[in-house]
Amino acid sequence: MDLIKNAVGRLIPKEMDGKKLKPFRGMHADSGGGLKYGGLIPAASKFNHKVLKDLDAAIDACEIKDGMTISFHHHLRNGDLLVNRVVEKLAARGLKNLVLAPSALFPTHGKLVEYINSGVISHIEGSMNGPVGQVCSLGKMKKTAILRSHGGRYRAIQDGDLHIDVAFIAAPCADQHGNANGLYGKSACGPLGFALADSLYADRVVVVTDHLVPFPCYPWSIEGGNVDHVVVIDSLGDPSQIVSGTTQITRSPTRLLIAEYAAQLIKDSGIMQEPNFSFQAGAGGVSLAFVKFMGDLMHEAGVVADFVRGGSTQFMVELLENGLARYILDGQSFDLEGIRSLRDNPHHIETNPFVSYNYHTKGCFAQILKVSVLGATEIDLDFNVNVNTHSDGWLLHGIGGFTDAADAHVTMITAPLVRNRLPIVVDRVTTVTAPGEMIDVVVTERGIAINPRRQDLLDRLQSSRLPIKSIEELHDVAIDMTGVPAKPDFTDRIVALIEFRDGTIIDTVRQLLPKTGGA
Repeated sequence: MDLIKNAVGRLIPKEMDGKKLKPFRGMHADSGGGLKYGGLIPAASKFNHKVLKDLDAAIDACEIKDGMTISFHHHLRNGDLLVNRVVEKLAARGLKNLVLAPSALFPTHGKLVEYINSGVISHIEGSMNGPVGQVCSLGKMKKTAILRSHGGRYRAIQDGDLHIDVAFIAAPCADQHGNANGLYGKSACGPLGFALADSLYADRVVVVTDHLVPFPCYPWSIEGGNVDHVVVIDSLGDPSQIVSGTTQITRSPTRLLIAEYAAQLIKDSGIMQEPNFSFQAGAGGVSLAFVKFMGDLMHEAGVVADFVRGGSTQFMVELLENGLARYILDGQSFDLEGIRSLRDNPHHIETNPFVSYNYHTKGCFAQILKVSVLGATEIDLDFNVNVNTHSDGWLLHGIGGFTDAADAHVTMITAPLVRNRLPIVVDRVTTVTAPGEMIDVVVTERGIAINPRRQDLLDRLQSSRLPIKSIEELHDVAIDMTGVPAKPDFTDRIVALIEFRDGTIIDTVRQLLPKTGGA
């Protein structure tokens, strides 16, 4: 295999599965995109004739054949029932070598493993979690998987790198024309923005709902003019798994300290007090605690954020409703309060990856975020970050919005220094998901490392009482606690490509040779 070294020193194949690859050249080396991909526009469906009797009728109408690419969105999260149901029907028809292009997969999609093993699915272009990631690590997919960020996925569809033959869009609320949203119905999940590109560029689009309402279904996240067929089924998902009733702040003293350090750093650096302050945080326990600490500091200082970026949670909703944020810009809802607020509050705005994360636009708002707080599985001495594989080599996570959100003015990684008796700050990450030039701060319970590229932050924090250390010092402390961990063993076969948000390849994942005891 002909390999070339990219900008983070990883060897990347020049070609894979018959496609020429572009090596990663740097965070902003790509100066722009090309022409938008022009997909098939079939003859207009008659307004009242879009509703089909069942999924089988939709599969017939879409004329799905071997080797086609089928897509889904993940706003139903671990409660999704549609992916397994559709793939089961495709398998029953004897179809083979299908490409699955989900915006993300969850443990509930573990059933897909049998369809990968039997050849129904050749590979996945999207995001893989848990059992599907494990089977990829073991080399069970016929072709090379491709992992993309949320913005990278939109870009790939828009640019024509990822051609979708048929998109199945789970819609908690829809009308007979195909207008749809995620705000109403028993399967309400909030935004549907991850399915927008699919609806615009797929050859055939099927809206699947368990809550058909009279025309017009409004607001419409998905517009009926982009929809070929509508199918009503009994249930899209398990509401108890789509979101949780409440999302819990961590109770761990260690993780609470990490969150407190992160919030205090934003205050001590003066960023919180600057005009146009904004921040993004996720739904993990540390992130929720950070939002709570941040809100307390903002309240004390009389600071109002221009906007906060979701995944929305009850804690972000509280910021909005308590007057500490002017807007929530929401890509997905993580709990019931997020859905309620999006439905009822005009200052809670649904977004999609085009406007928020897509690098090939005339401007997405990722770059105007002041602070982005993210997690990681590993960080190395060059500040490169891994969110896809663990230190033992298993591919268990997708990219999500990581490399998109890391385009913020200050990108902060919050993580315990040691997790499961393994160091999180390592000499060299197993897989590079994001380059060190994107990462500004690493916050652990035993100290905070500032990327030397950010001398401005170091200068701002000279009078802070926070425990500022070098990344080398954190690494040494971690190794003193755990010892030097054994490196995983891989074969030469590449099983997955890690694509940067601009379409270049930042790293590869090779087939794992499991150690005794398996995963």
